Amino acid sequence: MIVRQLENSIGVFGDYPPVLQDLNFVRDTYKKTLPHPILFILPDFALTRLAKFAPDFWAWRSGVFRFKTPQFTREDTLAQTLNFNQPIDTLEKPEKQERIDLLHRLLMEYKQTGNWVTGENLHSYSNILHQLGVAYLSQRNIEKAREYLEEAATIAKNSKDSSFQAEVLNTLGKAYYQQRDFNRAILCYEESLRISQRIGNHRGEIASLLGLGNTYLELRQFQQATNLYHQCLEIEQQIGDRYSSASTYHQLGIVAQELRSYEEARQYYQQALAIYIEFGARYSSASTYHQLGYLAQELREFEEARQYYQQALAIYIEFGARYSSASTYHQLGYLAQELRSYEEAQQYYQQALAIYIEFGDRYSSASTYHQLGIVAQELREFEEARQYYQQALAIYIESGDRYSLASTYYCLGTLAQAQENYAEARANLQKALKIYVEYNDEYWASSARQLLERLPFP
Repeated sequence: MIVRQLENSIGVFGDYPPVLQDLNFVRDTYKKTLPHPILFILPDFALTRLAKFAPDFWAWRSGVFRFKTPQFTREDTLAQTLNFNQPIDTLEKPEKQERIDLLHRLLMEYKQTGNWVTGENLHSYSNILHQLGVAYLSQRNIEKAREYLEEAATIAKNSKDSSFQAEVLNTLGKAYYQQRDFNRAILCYEESLRISQRIGNHRGEIASLLGLGNTYLELRQFQQATNLYHQCLEIEQQIGDRYSSASTYHQLGIVAQELRSYEEARQYYQQALAIYIEFGARYSSASTYHQLGYLAQELREFEEARQYYQQALAIYIEFGARYSSASTYHQLGYLAQELRSYEEAQQYYQQALAIYIEFGDRYSSASTYHQLGIVAQELREFEEARQYYQQALAIYIESGDRYSLASTYYCLGTLAQAQENYAEARANLQKALKIYVEYNDEYWASSARQLLERLPFP
């Protein structure tokens, strides 16, 4: 009896596959129920999992026959995979997993069990490692992404392809950035930048400068971020890369918005949006519509904000970008909250939270827990509010986001004040004030001072 395609049930990674449990436990019954030779035809990765998870069945074999995939077939499959045009973020979950499984199968083709990859295969192998890193980043599986990207970076370091080395370092920088390991992210981006500058790879320079700018923006070092973004613009204008300048204008808009230079922010966003529309980059325009909505909301132009958010959300849904839609659901919740439509706000926040949990994005869920706390506090559900704030606080402490801690301490202060627990209110507001002063945020520092001044002394 010949058994084919068992690998689809065995899977590529994960815990004990049920089919292997069955093979392991009932193998001896085959002597009576199926008294014939059985030939399993499996790819290398499936043989490895069979040996690991069904050792009794594995020991029963009489031989392993290896069929080598022709080099042309491997190269053709790899080329099709690497030249895949659709952004992986826009793939549905099953399609994304299918792509990851294909990459794993390709990886096993280049690295047979117990053998080292050498010679001309090494570059193709490192390419697959890099693509797996990109794919796992799209799933927010940062640990897996880092595992493959770090191996790809090690191989690329000894490669003659400097452009590829710079590209891998940039992607590894993104992985560290998503983990909020900003020091390592900066080191990767800076090394990538040096390589690109040495070989005159302007597009590589742009990618590194943009990554560095985004990292310094997250660290709230706004002047440093602005300088890096302007360096990006200079190179983009120098090489006539109008399309890439859109993302740079978008990021400059975020900096201006953080500094409360709202008109300047609007101009940057509109420049970015005009370029995306000009190039027909509908998916890329969604994030700018989202930011324009956030800006309009800060200016209390609520109906305009809603329209921008709905435009962003429609695009994310159209492209199947479920993860990206979470931040827009969150902002729609924030908008409903400001309009005192608390039930609607809770529904949007719960939609955002469900997506963050689905993708394992614990850090992003903190801001949603925080906002759910504010809604509960507004509804005078004080114990529920406290629980939400504590969930947010724990995540911010865990991720080392000191600045965001301030807003949650601030809200815990107002919650204690509403419950007339003035000692606790004072302690939390003082913690918030200390952080706001540390980060030179005079707007919120002033607000914390005013609340502290109005608190009665014990």
